[in-house]
Amino acid sequence: MATPHADPHHRSQDTRRRVLEMAVSLREDRAGGSVDYFLALLQDRLPFWLSILHNLSHRIGRGAVSDNLLPIARAGIDYYIDVQSAALPAFTSPKVTVRFRQAIRDAGLGPHTEVAPLAAYLEAEQRLGRVRADADPEGSARLLVAGCFHRAYIEMFVGADAGPSRDASAREIVRELRLEPLPRPALSTPPDPLT
Repeated sequence: MATPHADPHHRSQDTRRRVLEMAVSLREDRAGGSVDYFLALLQDRLPFWLSILHNLSHRIGRGAVSDNLLPIARAGIDYYIDVQSAALPAFTSPKVTVRFRQAIRDAGLGPHTEVAPLAAYLEAEQRLGRVRADADPEGSARLLVAGCFHRAYIEMFVGADAGPSRDASAREIVRELRLEPLPRPALSTPPDPLT
């Protein structure tokens, strides 16, 4: 399945526009509230995060798959640390949370916007034999995103020193996906009867 290569600037501007449209439906009665701060941060960070994910398509067939995913995992951890810290105070009201969910759906900015480019990359690498045939590209993409989200969540609540560094966590997330094909066993040679 070929993925269209949209202009990255256009894609970023489109994401910003959709976040702004979402903001209009979520505005608090007063300016400067936690929802406004969260939406401003999302407008800044989401387009960059999505462009990192979409740029993976340029790495298909190049370098090791795990090496290509490592900066993605590290960027994902950073993205979620930034966004989650602003999201928590913004969603203390169930009313705001319900409106946000609807706005996300209406803007087409649900979890699929992160998972789709990752899954497309993994699927393309799988077709090239660089990802295990039994790997589920979409499930693996969701697991990578979930690992980043979880690492950010732990750092936010327990502190950065509560576990491995962000870099080490990114390496663990990618390694434990176990995507790359297993090496084929070497052909064993029969023992030499003369020795």
